Amino acid sequence: MDKTVAGVRRSSSDIIFDISNMLLMIVVAVVTLYPFLNVLAISFNDSTDTVRGGIYIWPRQFTLDNYMALFRFDNLLTAFQNSVLRTVIGTLVGVLSASMVAFVLTQRHFRARKLFTTMFALTMYVQGGLIPGYMLIRELHLLNTFWVYIIPGLLSVWNVFVIRSYIDGLPYSLQESAKIDGANDFTIFIRIILPLCLPVIATISLFIAVGQWNAWFDNYLFNSSKPQLTTLQFELQKILQSTSSGSGNDNAYRGQDMARFNAVSPESMKMAITMVVTFPILVVYPFLQKYFVKGMTLGAVKA
Repeated sequence: MDKTVAGVRRSSSDIIFDISNMLLMIVVAVVTLYPFLNVLAISFNDSTDTVRGGIYIWPRQFTLDNYMALFRFDNLLTAFQNSVLRTVIGTLVGVLSASMVAFVLTQRHFRARKLFTTMFALTMYVQGGLIPGYMLIRELHLLNTFWVYIIPGLLSVWNVFVIRSYIDGLPYSLQESAKIDGANDFTIFIRIILPLCLPVIATISLFIAVGQWNAWFDNYLFNSSKPQLTTLQFELQKILQSTSSGSGNDNAYRGQDMARFNAVSPESMKMAITMVVTFPILVVYPFLQKYFVKGMTLGAVKA
């Protein structure tokens, strides 16, 4: 008899297992949540009081001064707009290009699909390096342009393979039936494949969006001389560098009043920056969470 039926007495081993499982989950939850709550508490705590230590999950002297000092920096609003713009555009075109290439590689009538799959796979292991990459960007006239954030990362081979694996798991008879009804490849891709690939597309969208949002090195490398093209991560990196270096380092954040660094402690500024960077991703993730696990497991069944 199934011991889970109501009214049946459970054995002591089942009870011990459930208790142990609950305790383990509580420990995992505490270990996972505590660092985030600690950062949040320090970011809202008075910087002078933070130096004393002893801040855990609740601010001892609540204040908004850390965030007010952070958002007084020049170009921060422009940087935020550029980061949002590059994240939205980069995610849309990245998902669209990866899904289109993945769809082509799953077509049985495409005779060169194995050749292109091999060529794509080689790019994951063989790269030109930083200097050749910079020279390529320069020759393409992408330096000091917004599109340097979008075009170089337009297609990710890893994303292509994940989406292709997911499409391979779909019944091919769906495409054959649509072709019998007169649908072309573009119609099949838009009206059949994309709706069925929603879980893996949501997963890939999250990966691309996080990568675009957190990127700052391309800004430093290609657009550092264009303040109007700066991104939030690059500006926060400069603020963090200046805060950590002290008021004597004027080169890290040129043109700023260094008294702003002295208004808050470096630790408080670091925590405020961390929350500013993390918050947008925390807002987006719950909307994609239900697709995340399904997209990763089903998309990785086949190679």
